[in-house]
Amino acid sequence: MGDSYDTLAVGPGLADFLPDVSQGFTAHAGAPLEQNASQSDELAVIDALQTVKDPEIPVNIYDLGLIYDIIRHPTGDVDITMSLTAPGCPVAGELPGQVAEAVAAVESVGKVAVSLVWDPPWTTERMSEDARLALDFCAGSASCRTKFYLMVWL
Repeated sequence: MGDSYDTLAVGPGLADFLPDVSQGFTAHAGAPLEQNASQSDELAVIDALQTVKDPEIPVNIYDLGLIYDIIRHPTGDVDITMSLTAPGCPVAGELPGQVAEAVAAVESVGKVAVSLVWDPPWTTERMSEDARLALDFCAGSASCRTKFYLMVWL
């Protein structure tokens, strides 16, 4: 009698309980603002995005280059398009919700929609110089070296 693992029934795996994000995913947070609302503050939205970190990488999602687009509507609503470092990322089902909640907490923001996309795929070229420096991705970049020397010197 041979070992045939492909015929064994093993029950559901973790993937059976996570949302299907293979074609993208949109998370929502916040509520509409009053009728006289104005466009949200861009720097406040970016600051909120910089509070969200990828749990596997010690850099915030904005500096990692995971945020592809931020659309601030005149009503205070914000639409964000983002990606992840890989489609198989284990936080794909929860990170967009964390982003939506963080941005919705900004005083001038109403409803937030965060859409997860896979096209174009994320690459390390999207990272900020700060992220490259933190993750040692400078690979000879003169601006990264200069910034590093300034940080050490100061």
